[in-house]
Amino acid sequence: MSGYLTTHVLDTARGCPAQGIAITLHRIEGDSRTQVAQAVTNADGRTDAPILPQDAFAPGTYELTFAAGDYLRATGQVAGDILFLDEVPIRFGMADPDAHYHVPLLLSPFGMSTYRGS
Repeated sequence: MSGYLTTHVLDTARGCPAQGIAITLHRIEGDSRTQVAQAVTNADGRTDAPILPQDAFAPGTYELTFAAGDYLRATGQVAGDILFLDEVPIRFGMADPDAHYHVPLLLSPFGMSTYRGS
């Protein structure tokens, strides 16, 4: 298999990459969640390496969870204990064992979106 998974985060409210966001990747199998990776975004809003590299890639259902609340608090965009967006999960499937999957997060304090990138 030569597939792999990458991600990045853009702060659409500030118009810049979102540095310092902790990301956790889980594999989902039925009711079971198994953590397979953790990373933190760099100055370009990306992880330093694929969050799921070729040697660990397997088709299946996965979930990326972004610690958006910590980032939004640290950048002064929100305050308080209850945030509109805090932990942001994105669940998706990867079926092609030879594909590059890219799942970015576009983030602001009151909205988010994602897509399958390249």
